[in-house]
Amino acid sequence: MSSKAVYSHRNPMLKKRDDFEDMLEERRNSSDLRYALRCYTPVLYQGVTPCKASMLKTMVLQSDQLHYVINQVSKETGRANDDITEEASAILEEMAQRLQLSTVRFFAFTLSKVFKTLFRSICVNEEGIQRLQQAIQEHPVVLLPSHRSYMDFLLMSYILYTYDLALPVIAAGMDFMGMKIVGEMLRMSGAFFIRRSFGGDRLYWAVFSEYVKTMLRNGFAPVEFFLEGTRSRTSKSLTPKLGLLNIVMDPFLKGEVFDVSLVPVSISYERILEEVLYARELLGVPKPKESTSGLFKARKVLSEDYGSIHVYFGQPVSLRSLAQGKVNRCQFSLMPRHIPKRPNEEIHNFVNDSAYRLVRTQEENMVLKPWVLLASLLLQNHHQNQAVGQIPGIALDELTEQTVWLRDVSRQYGAFLHWPDQMAPSEVVSSSLSLHQGLVRISGGRVQLALKQEEELLSQAVIVLSCASYRNQALHVFLRPALLACGIHIASSNKKRKTDAVSLCFFSFLRNMFFNEFILCPGATVQDFEEACYLLAKTGALHVSQQEVLVTEKGQRTLAYLTSMLDPFLQGYQVVCRFLCEEAPENLTEKQFIPALRKFVINLLLAGRLRYTEVLSSDLQKNCLAALLRLGAVRKIKGYVGFDHPCVPSWFNWLKHAKKYWKLPTQKAVGARL
Repeated sequence: MSSKAVYSHRNPMLKKRDDFEDMLEERRNSSDLRYALRCYTPVLYQGVTPCKASMLKTMVLQSDQLHYVINQVSKETGRANDDITEEASAILEEMAQRLQLSTVRFFAFTLSKVFKTLFRSICVNEEGIQRLQQAIQEHPVVLLPSHRSYMDFLLMSYILYTYDLALPVIAAGMDFMGMKIVGEMLRMSGAFFIRRSFGGDRLYWAVFSEYVKTMLRNGFAPVEFFLEGTRSRTSKSLTPKLGLLNIVMDPFLKGEVFDVSLVPVSISYERILEEVLYARELLGVPKPKESTSGLFKARKVLSEDYGSIHVYFGQPVSLRSLAQGKVNRCQFSLMPRHIPKRPNEEIHNFVNDSAYRLVRTQEENMVLKPWVLLASLLLQNHHQNQAVGQIPGIALDELTEQTVWLRDVSRQYGAFLHWPDQMAPSEVVSSSLSLHQGLVRISGGRVQLALKQEEELLSQAVIVLSCASYRNQALHVFLRPALLACGIHIASSNKKRKTDAVSLCFFSFLRNMFFNEFILCPGATVQDFEEACYLLAKTGALHVSQQEVLVTEKGQRTLAYLTSMLDPFLQGYQVVCRFLCEEAPENLTEKQFIPALRKFVINLLLAGRLRYTEVLSSDLQKNCLAALLRLGAVRKIKGYVGFDHPCVPSWFNWLKHAKKYWKLPTQKAVGARL
C-alpha cells in the first residue's frame, strides 16, 4: 500500500476526502440497551482468536528480550533473577489491560446517553472505516488519533464498537489509574497504563516495550496511542513523541512481521469541553488531578451544547512502503533480535520524519467549522481596535462579509472546511456565535469578544486564549503562506528587492525559528516555500516575474490577514528574548523561568506596552525557550538557564525592528548567567 498520497501537499485542492455519516442519528431512533447488548463479532488479524489477558502476560514474561534484560540487571545490581522477575511481573500487573466485553457494553450504553446529550452529531467517514476493517485483517494495525480532549480515547472505542471492529488496546497515562472504580473500568475497556517518565528504568522499559510488541506481533488487537503524547491545550498539533512509535516499528524493522498499518485519525470538535480549563492551565493554574469525584462534579457540562464532532480515519500507511529506500533492515540481522539496541541515527531520522508527516496528515484531515474562521477574524479585530483605540467589536454584516471572504481563501488553500452551503452565510455566522456565546457577545449590532473592562487581566486572558485555541485549528492551512507573507513584508519595508532568493531567506529564518511552535517537517524548507508560493500565486495574491516576487493589489488583503495571524507569535518571541536580555535575574532555574516571564508579560500588558494577551500562554513561552536552546542561543548551566551567545540579543533586535533589518545583526559574544 503506497503512502505517497499522505505526503502530497503541493495541490491540496486535488485531494479527495470522504463523505461523513452521523452515527448518532441511529442512536436517537433506536434502543441504547439493544445497541449495547447486540451481537459483537469483530474480525481480527488473519482470523486469530482473541487472547486472554493472563495468556498475554505469560507470553511477555517468557519472552527472550525480557529474560535478557533481567539477566543484565541481575549482573549489574547483584540481585537474584527471581527477585527481578517478580518485579517485572508486578510492573506488568500494574500496566496491563484486562479487556472485558461486559465493561465495553456498559460504556457503549452510557456513552450513547452522554454523547446524545452533549453533541448534535458525531460524523464519521465510513469509507475510512471500511479501509480500517480491511487493514485489520491484513496486517497489525496502529491507530494514531489526534489528541485535543479527554473524550478522544472513549470516542475511538465507541466508534469501533459501533462499526463492529476490533477494540483497540490504548496507551493511557498512570494518572487515570488513580481514579477509583473508573480507572479499573478503563482498564477493562482496553486501557493499559504507563508512567509519564521511566527515568532510565531499563526493566520498566523492557516490560513495557515487550508488552506492546507482543500485542502487535500477534495481532490480538489494534494498538492505539497519541503521537503527541498529551492533550494539546492550544489546539495546535504538538511535537510528536517518538518512544511508542519506535516500539511499534521495531517488529517490522526486525522482520518479525511483514508489515504494519499506521492509521492517522483526525478528531475535530466544534466546541471543546475543556476550553476554559485549558486556558487557565496556560495561565499557570495547575491542572486538576484526575479523580472520580472530579468526574461527577463535571456532570454540569451535560446541560450545555457542544455542537458536532467529525472523526476522519485516514488512509492506512504501510510501514513497509514508508521504509522502502530509507532504512537498511539488514543491520538488524547482525545481532540476535532479542538484544535491545538503541536506534542509530538512520533509524532515529526515519522515525522522526515519519512522525512529523503522520501528524501533518492528521492536521490536513482536521475538519474546520465556521467558528474557527470567526474566532480568527474577531481576534485580529480585537487587537487592531486596541492598537488604535477604536470602538470595540465589528459590525455583524461586516463580520459576515469577512468570514465569507476567508471561507473562499481557506477553500482555495485546501482547508477541510465544513460549511453548510444550504444555509445563508448570515445564518451560519449567527449559529456559530450562538454556540460560543460564552466567548463573544453582540451589542448594538456589533460583535466582540466577551470581555468586561472591570474584569482582571487574567480573566480577560481566559477568553482571549480560548478564542485563540479555535483560531489555532486553522493555522496549518495558512502557516506556510503566512511565513512567506511576513518575509515579503519585511523585505518590502526595508526596500529590498523581493527576489525569490530574498523571500526564501526570510522564509527559512522564520520557519527555523518557529520549528518548535508548529508542525514543520524536517528537511522540507524548500518544499514548504514552494507550496507557499504556489498557494499565494494561485489565489492571485502574488505574481512572480523575472525572479521577482510582486504583491498584487488583490493580494494586499490576503497578505495583511496572513501577517496579522503570525503577529502574536512574533511579538511573543520578541518579549521572551527581551526578558532574557534585559530583565531576567541571575541564577534563574528552568522551573522559575515561566513564572518570572509571566510576571514580566503581565507588567507589559498592564502598562499598555504589549498588544497581545496570547503572549501569556505558557505554551508559547516554552516553545520559544525550546527554540533558543535548539539554536544554541540559550544553554542550561548546572540546573540554571543562561546564555553566552550573540544570538539572543541579535534575535531581540531583529524581531523588535523586523521592518528595518533584513539580516540578523551580529555582535560580540555576551556572557551572562540567568
